[in-house]
Order: sequence, then structure tokens, then C-alpha cells
Amino acid sequence: MSKPPLNLYLAAPRGFCAGVDRAIKMVEIALEKWGAPVFVRHEIVHNKFVVDGLREKGAVFVEELSECPDTRPVIFSAHGVPKSVPAAAQARNLVYVDATCPLVSKVHIEAQRHFDNGLQMIMIGHEGHPETVGTMGQLPKGEVLLVETPQDVARVEVRDPDRLAYVTQTTLSIDDTAEIVAALKKRFPSIVGPHKEDICYATTNRQEAVKAMAPKCDALLVVGAPNSSNSKRLVEVGARAGCSYAQLVQRADDIDWRSLEGITSIGITAGASAPEVLVNEMIDAFRARYEVSLEVVETAQENVEFKVPRVLREPA
Repeated sequence: MSKPPLNLYLAAPRGFCAGVDRAIKMVEIALEKWGAPVFVRHEIVHNKFVVDGLREKGAVFVEELSECPDTRPVIFSAHGVPKSVPAAAQARNLVYVDATCPLVSKVHIEAQRHFDNGLQMIMIGHEGHPETVGTMGQLPKGEVLLVETPQDVARVEVRDPDRLAYVTQTTLSIDDTAEIVAALKKRFPSIVGPHKEDICYATTNRQEAVKAMAPKCDALLVVGAPNSSNSKRLVEVGARAGCSYAQLVQRADDIDWRSLEGITSIGITAGASAPEVLVNEMIDAFRARYEVSLEVVETAQENVEFKVPRVLREPA
């Protein structure tokens, strides 16, 4: 029995960004350098497949520094941590390595600079997300106010409307953020923004690829974890760009085949913390059921690479 035809569109860029790639390498190098176990505060990146793979190699994932023994190294996740975390590690004389993405660190530096200049900060981000917690934790309590929507902008209470600056979580939707920034500038005309947009290059590129691909597709599948902010934004971007069925899936086993009955075209992309092996697994699953015609939709090329810290490059 012949298989039905399917046009499969593959977004490019997709999957791992430079910050995620660097963070994973840092855990792997730490295990080689110091042996197992190496403790990691929070999931190094938001992807179960990646985390489980590192756990098998000897990484132990914890949520708080208090769960780490004094005698083993600890790594801070790519999302960044409040200043209180490395301070507590230093107080205990722990060996620690900070795997915060350099683009998140850039936001931390911006926030500190604005604070030093006497400005109160407004952060555009998602409450409770590790990156938001880490960025807000760079400054004293009350110095960073969180907004998630334009409606929040209308309600936020500031110390001085003429002494404000804003930063954003790096993994947000470009369009949603633009709407919130417009609301901030309308209410606070003198608010200071970043020299360059805080949303990272990889988030932007992956969203632009989905925008180009979505109108061609009956359905869009985003490979990523349910706690991955950038992956969830890709689903939203796809739906907004014209793809009526856009879903987040972790593995090929999670595909809802019944919902895809009758489709003739599908788009696949992956969040910045999802490895390419999971994308290939998805493509194989479709090839098993359809006669697939594959087309790559490329909107940008990436050649960014972040170096691992010197402490990991030095001999043990």
C-alpha cells in the first residue's frame, strides 16, 4: 500500500544556539576534569533529553545551592542566577562555574549599569522563569519591576517616571515584546532602552524562520520542552503567522497522529535547547508514514560560538 505524499518544511536556523551548546559542553568538560558527580543548579538547559543524557554521565541536577555538598563542583545553568547564589558559593568555598549565556550576562551588566546611574529598572519577562529570577536578582529588591503584558505597564507603580530603564528576557516573542516596549515608551517617554535589543540572535532567527515557513504548512511541530520559553514562543509565532495547527512536542513518540490526518504539508522546527537528533527522529517518524518531500526554509545563517571559561580549560 502506497504512502500518502507529504511536503515537509524544515526551518533553518533551528535547535541549539551558541549559549546552549556552550553550557552543555561546560558540564561535559567539568565531568572530564573533576569526575562524577558534578552538581548543576537547575536544569543546565530546558530539555529533558539533554538533561537525562548528562545525568547518565554523572551530573546531578538540584534546584538550590543548599543541596550541593561542599566537596564537589557546582555549575550554574545557562539561564543565569541572582547575585546571591555565587556569593553563597564563595562563602562556602565551593568550586563553581557559571554557565550563564553571555547574552544573558549582557542583560545583567545593562541592569547594573542603569542602577549605578540611579535608574529604576523595568523588566519585560515571565514571572518565575529562571532567567527572569536571575536578572531581577542582580539588583536590590524593589529596583527591578516585572511586566509581562501591556496591561501590566498601565498598572506598574514606579518611583520616578523620569528615571527609568528597561531590559527584557532574551527568549521572548519579538512581536509581543515590541508591543510592551511601545506601551512603556508611551507611558514613560524618557525611559531608557538597551543599546541593542536584548532578545537574543537565536530567538530572533528561529522566530523569523517560523514566520517564513508557517503560511506553507497545514501543521507546525516545534521540538522542545514544555518549560522552554523560546520553544513555546515558536508555537505562538507559528499560529500567529497563519498555521492553524501549531504544537509543542518533546519527542516523535509524542506526535498526535490523529490530529494530523489529512494533512499534506507540515513544518518542523526546534527550540534553542533541543538537539538535532530529536529533529531527525521526527523526520524519520514522518517518513515511516508518508512519502516525504523535504524542503529547508532558511532565513539566516549562524556562526556564533561562545568559549568556555578558563577555569575549565586549565588542567585539574
